[in-house]
Amino acid sequence: MPFPARYVALGDSFTEGVGDPDPARPNGVRGWADRVAEQLQAQADAAGRPFGYANLAIRGRKLRPILAEQLEPALALEPDLVTVYAGANDILRPSVDLDALVGEYRDGLARLAGTGARVLVWTAFDPGGSATYRLLRGRFALYNELVREAADAVGADVVDYWRMREYRDWGYWDDDRMHMGTPGHRLMAGRVLDVLGVPHDLPVPDPAPRPTLPRKERLRSDAEWFREAAVPWVQRRLTGRSSGDGLEPRYATLTRIPPTDD
Repeated sequence: MPFPARYVALGDSFTEGVGDPDPARPNGVRGWADRVAEQLQAQADAAGRPFGYANLAIRGRKLRPILAEQLEPALALEPDLVTVYAGANDILRPSVDLDALVGEYRDGLARLAGTGARVLVWTAFDPGGSATYRLLRGRFALYNELVREAADAVGADVVDYWRMREYRDWGYWDDDRMHMGTPGHRLMAGRVLDVLGVPHDLPVPDPAPRPTLPRKERLRSDAEWFREAAVPWVQRRLTGRSSGDGLEPRYATLTRIPPTDD
């Protein structure tokens, strides 16, 4: 495909950039999508081509709200490149019918691909190394196979998060153990550019150091995580609230990313 001139990112906290803080940016985060856009913008500028980037992702959004709230605005921007990460907040709910859910996802992806835009989607990460999430590993695997089928059906490309073994290292994750940290976002930006076939010089980042703690300190750390991250997450689900309530898309219209040294 020609070099993209209009890139639109859809999704939840993964695409919004949660875990990669930057107080100077909208919603206080940066994320892999901004980093991809920065690379595309720099290369477009060097070649004298136009480029704009929109990020419609909102943290906490499940797949159906992503389609309901973000699909039409994305289509209105007439993108030639679209990335969509959706479904992680649904997989964690055992009552959700993944077959039906990904069927709706496929229909939404078909609308995007039908415009001629290049579409990228993700598999979910492999939770086999997580004591918390590995009990749902089978649901993650089922979701991934359904996503691969949907991508094949509409001609979308797949960023295969499931096979990225680097993310077994918790140094690529935020302290909340739910979102990638800054090294994880940096790594993902490079992987996305690789799938796009866009040359880049982004280095593979080292994971943040996570020292092995003595058992007593590890238990204290786990208890702190449960109190500060897990309990609020469960409470929001029980009360129908979301971490994204009241937030607006970071870049609702095609825009240029401010230059950065990183």
